[in-house]
Amino acid sequence: MARDSRTAGKRLGEQHDSLHNLIYQEIRSAIADGRLKPGERLVEERLAEEYGVSRNPIREAIRALHADGLVDVSSRRGAHVAGLAPDTVREIIEIRALLESHNARLAARNRNAVLLKNAEAILTRGRTALTSGRRRGLRELNEQFHRALAEAGRNQLLSDMLESLRTRSALLFSPDDPARQEVSWQEHAGILQAIVDGDEELAAKRAMAHVLGAGEAHLQSTGAAATAAGARDSAGELPQKKQERR
Repeated sequence: MARDSRTAGKRLGEQHDSLHNLIYQEIRSAIADGRLKPGERLVEERLAEEYGVSRNPIREAIRALHADGLVDVSSRRGAHVAGLAPDTVREIIEIRALLESHNARLAARNRNAVLLKNAEAILTRGRTALTSGRRRGLRELNEQFHRALAEAGRNQLLSDMLESLRTRSALLFSPDDPARQEVSWQEHAGILQAIVDGDEELAAKRAMAHVLGAGEAHLQSTGAAATAAGARDSAGELPQKKQERR
C-alpha cells in the first residue's frame, strides 16, 4: 500500500512538473512572438484563470522565466515582461554570434550525416511554412533548426550555453517581419550547405553574419541600430560578401 502511495505521489508530481513546464512554454512563446509586450504585467490570478489551473504552476513558471531573464519581478510592480536594454542587446549579439560561429565550424568539421539530415528536414519544413503562408510556426522551427545545428557541433557544453542564451534572447531573435523571415531562412540554408560541404571557415562566417543580421534587424526596428553596429565591430565580423570564398 505504501508503495502504491509513493507511485501515485510520483505520478502527481510528474503531472505537476509537466503542467508548470507547459505553462512556462506557453508564456515564453507569448513573449517571443509579441503577444506579451515588454513591461506588461503577469498577474497570477488572471493567468491561472486563462489557463484553467491553480496559481501554483503559474508561480513556478514565472519563477523559471525570471531565472531565464525573460521576466522581471519587483515588490512594487510584481512580475512583468522584461525589456532588453541596448547594452544587454549588444552583449547578447556579441556572445551569440561568436558561439554560433564556433559551433558551425565544429559541425562542418564533424559532418555527422544523421544529425545534419535532421537539420535538413527542419529546413525543409521552414521553407514549406514560408511558401504556404503558415508563418505562425516559424519561431518554433527556427529554434529547432538552431538546436539541430548545436547538436551537430557535438560539444555538449557549447550546446548548453547556446540553449541558455537562446532562451534569454527569445525576444531578440524572433522576427515578425515577413521580409526578415525570408532572409533568415535563406541564411539557414547557406549555413547548412557550408556545413554539409565541410567548409569550416564559410560555415563559421555565415553563422556569425546570420546572428549579427538578426540582431541588427531587431535594433533597427526599435530605433537602436547603432548598438548593432557596435556589436558587429566587437565580434570582428567583416561584410559577408567580401569574406565568403566561392
